[in-house]
Amino acid sequence: MVKPCFLLEGLDTEVGERGRFLSGGQSQRLQIARTYLKDAEILIFDEATANLDADSEYAIISSLYSVLKEKTVVIIAHSLSTVKDVDCIFFLEEGKITGSGTHKELLENHERYARFVQEQMIE
Repeated sequence: MVKPCFLLEGLDTEVGERGRFLSGGQSQRLQIARTYLKDAEILIFDEATANLDADSEYAIISSLYSVLKEKTVVIIAHSLSTVKDVDCIFFLEEGKITGSGTHKELLENHERYARFVQEQMIE
């Protein structure tokens, strides 16, 4: 279950300029919630779950996949758990795409991606 974004005054809570009164996780949860309300055809998430604990990250990513399945979604992430179930992964090294495909395809055909996955498993 996703942890609620607890705000002392509920929707009336003052968040400050650029959300300075919010924690990193609270700010990210609110930003992700805004995407649910947008009707954009293309959405870009840049490290959208970086400040969330693993359980919250899993719950949010799972719900994003189901809610946004008819949209084009670009996810930029360093976390394997965030991207392993997407339709296509582009693996970048030194700013260049060195491989693309599903998680399984890259594991089988891209040595550096396989090493990256192994390093993520150890952590």
